[in-house]
Amino acid sequence: MALVNEHFLKLPNNYLFADIAKKVNAFKVTHPKTDVISLGIGDVTQPLCPAVVEAMHKAVDEMGRTASFRGYGPEQGYDFLREAILKNDFLPRGIHLDIDEIFINDGAKSDTGNIQELIRWDNSIGVTDPIYPVYIDSNVMIGRAGVRGDDGRWSNVVYLPCTAENGFVPQIPDDRHVDVIYLCYPNNPTGTVISKKELRKWVNYALKNDTLIFYDAAYQAYITDPDIPHSIYEIRGARKCAIEFHSYSKTAGFTGVRCGYTIVPKELTAATLEGRNIPLNPLWNRRQCTKFNGTSYISQRAAEAIYTPEGKQQVRQTIRYYMQNAHKMLESLRRLGYEVYGGENAPYIWMRVPAGTGSWQFFEQLLYGAGVVCTPGVGFGPSGEGYVRFTAFGSHEATDEALQRIENWTK
Repeated sequence: MALVNEHFLKLPNNYLFADIAKKVNAFKVTHPKTDVISLGIGDVTQPLCPAVVEAMHKAVDEMGRTASFRGYGPEQGYDFLREAILKNDFLPRGIHLDIDEIFINDGAKSDTGNIQELIRWDNSIGVTDPIYPVYIDSNVMIGRAGVRGDDGRWSNVVYLPCTAENGFVPQIPDDRHVDVIYLCYPNNPTGTVISKKELRKWVNYALKNDTLIFYDAAYQAYITDPDIPHSIYEIRGARKCAIEFHSYSKTAGFTGVRCGYTIVPKELTAATLEGRNIPLNPLWNRRQCTKFNGTSYISQRAAEAIYTPEGKQQVRQTIRYYMQNAHKMLESLRRLGYEVYGGENAPYIWMRVPAGTGSWQFFEQLLYGAGVVCTPGVGFGPSGEGYVRFTAFGSHEATDEALQRIENWTK
């Protein structure tokens, strides 16, 4: 008899956003005349920029001709995109990488979930809390997270609370050793950022304690503050302790196109039980060659196009569009008396719900009272209780309407 991987059975029944969709669908059935506006799930709404569309059309035409048709591509990604990444995302910031330290993927979610395969099941992990659910769930699936308590905490996970009370700055776990730390900045879900000074503390901790950092930089394109790092490799020594993830989903509207990349430096190692240091770059390359057939050629040509002068300008314009929504949301919600964070260097608004109200309770009150969808903060971890997340990825018209509904409902 085949035996199931019982670690899967430890997971909550539904993924957070599946639960939200289920509740929203139930509302629509009982309120068919209500036009629900979603400010909950972080999916984009604006179309692909013209430079990307043109590049995709050209790539499709190439695939339709014998002379230019392409079959399986390199699992690591085509050099034309990897070189564009080097020249545009890293060299301008003084970061020098080798092309074979860049691995093109089908979006950051895949690699942030799969990267934990490189390390033993009994490594300890630390996460900022609240946090993107995939980081925890992927470790649960392999048996690394332990047992989930009634408070939503996993027994083998070190939680690093990020709340208004500590300024959303996670504290270094000086009281215990942690093998792997997950960091995401600009942060999803709080929309907050980390300074170079604070990030340097994490790199120093990792170097001192032989800790591995998984750094999710999916929202770095939204940073406007010149003092906020776009990459952990802006910090000296980070190449020896950090893997970094990037995505074009929110940068260029690729949620339906699927493309991103992961950086695995050659200096980065993990130890065997005998104390031998093993480079992780060739291990990740071996993993990808075994389990991944490469990202679509068409998607990679589309990603390359955002680095052209026209593509850069068009992408910046779309990002400004979403950030106009974020600034409008901040202003409106604060005027109504809500305590809100984020929205300045990230497309997320993190709002504290009224005292005595749970985050799922507020979600349902807002849905039934205003026809507006948010994301309950507790779905991102124990420290998310008492908060909800709003996204700025709607259209201007939908965002304005949602804010007006929230104002009417609040009053």
